[in-house]
Amino acid sequence: MDIQAGAAAVARIKRHAGRTHGPQVLAGLGGFGGLFEFPAADYDHPVLVASTDGVGTKLKLAFLTGRHDTIGQDLVNHCVNDILTTGAVPLFFLDYFATGRLDGAQLATVVQGMAQACEENGCALLGGETAEMPGFYQDGEYDVSGTIVGVVEKGQLLTVRRIEGGSVLVGLHSTGLHTNGYSLARQVLLEAWSVNTYVPDLGGEVGEVLLAVHRSYLGIVRPLLKHGWLRGIGHITGGGIEGNLRRLLPGGLELHIDWSAWEWPAVFQVIQSTGRVATLDMRATFNLGMGCVLIAAPDGLAALEGYLNKHAEPYTIIGSID
Repeated sequence: MDIQAGAAAVARIKRHAGRTHGPQVLAGLGGFGGLFEFPAADYDHPVLVASTDGVGTKLKLAFLTGRHDTIGQDLVNHCVNDILTTGAVPLFFLDYFATGRLDGAQLATVVQGMAQACEENGCALLGGETAEMPGFYQDGEYDVSGTIVGVVEKGQLLTVRRIEGGSVLVGLHSTGLHTNGYSLARQVLLEAWSVNTYVPDLGGEVGEVLLAVHRSYLGIVRPLLKHGWLRGIGHITGGGIEGNLRRLLPGGLELHIDWSAWEWPAVFQVIQSTGRVATLDMRATFNLGMGCVLIAAPDGLAALEGYLNKHAEPYTIIGSID
């Protein structure tokens, strides 16, 4: 590894990570490990929740467009949403960035996106690892992953709340593909157009539409976590709506998705029509416009709808559990 380039890159990103550091961060970037003082006084029976993920082949769009400012946001928001399904809120985030030859400006741009998302989610960007592996990656390409650690009061864990028959599925809208289905999307769309092509049916350039940031649902969902009528949360990633919601179902219950309840956003319609993709394959691959699904007891539906309407959060009742 080019030691001088690595040191220069660390210096460039320290200021971005520093914006996310509150008094609980005792040591961050530059050492062998980050130190975070747990807010023990805020919890009676805290449970730590951790998750690791990447952004998949969405990275190929960043390479093709030369745009790297959204990837870090995607990574953090994806991980935030994953632990949110347990009722947890984030404490800190760690990243892993690997490349063949370190491009300090490229790295700084990716980390700047992480820092932005960490700030927005109230999460410290505590540190990470930058690996330079000559000959392992194509020039200009890299891989990135992240680990998030959050906390939830044991008595408020969503995973122990009972999902019962009659529960209602309330979908919160996505901002696009988020971070799943890009192998199929690239195969279809990039055979028909380049990343710079403006496609009227998409409402933008192909690359721009496909790089739409994976949104975080923490801000809108966090105030709902205290309510007992919220029985579960599904983060709709690989496997689609059915695949992810089935992971939450207790034995003996079935999903009933009303696929006619909403119209797919334009990007999914264009992928299907251009690639002649079967509807069942679309459902099994993409979120189809619903990035997060709240599972609510029937007696809580009115309160949930009132809250979402008050905060101008678009939603769709997409089915039930019976």
